[in-house]
Amino acid sequence: MSYGVIFWGNSCVSKDSFKIQKRMIRIFTDTPGRDSCRQLFKQLQILTLPSQYIYSLLIFVVKNGDLFSFNIEVRNLHTRLKNDLHLPSTNLTLVQRGVLYSGRRIFNHLPLQIKNHSGNLKSFKRKLKNFLVVHALYSLDEFYQLTPSDWSY
Repeated sequence: MSYGVIFWGNSCVSKDSFKIQKRMIRIFTDTPGRDSCRQLFKQLQILTLPSQYIYSLLIFVVKNGDLFSFNIEVRNLHTRLKNDLHLPSTNLTLVQRGVLYSGRRIFNHLPLQIKNHSGNLKSFKRKLKNFLVVHALYSLDEFYQLTPSDWSY
């Protein structure tokens, strides 16, 4: 299910795949069809499809760091967002849903305690997966609505 998820995980097709994933979890755990699967994902420590998308996209960003530049490199100003990835300005939805733009935006929204581990891929993967398992996200919007008080894991 995770093959090529960075390319199709943000499309309208992914919603149908996520419904199938939830149905499979209910079958595995013998849970009624109307019950929420969020707690089941946490108990089984399985990433939801939106979490798999975020995980795969951020691993791509960290592995291909040479494709991205930080705000400090672009503006040479010492602001509080200097260590965030630079987001180019664009109004095209096609570009905003693309891998490079989405990867930057999601990376910038990560908690600092995970972002600081981006230099060590193994540690970054472990911390990111723990964070995503604990939150069991059902959508990308849910990820963007997380506040620093929700970031404990």
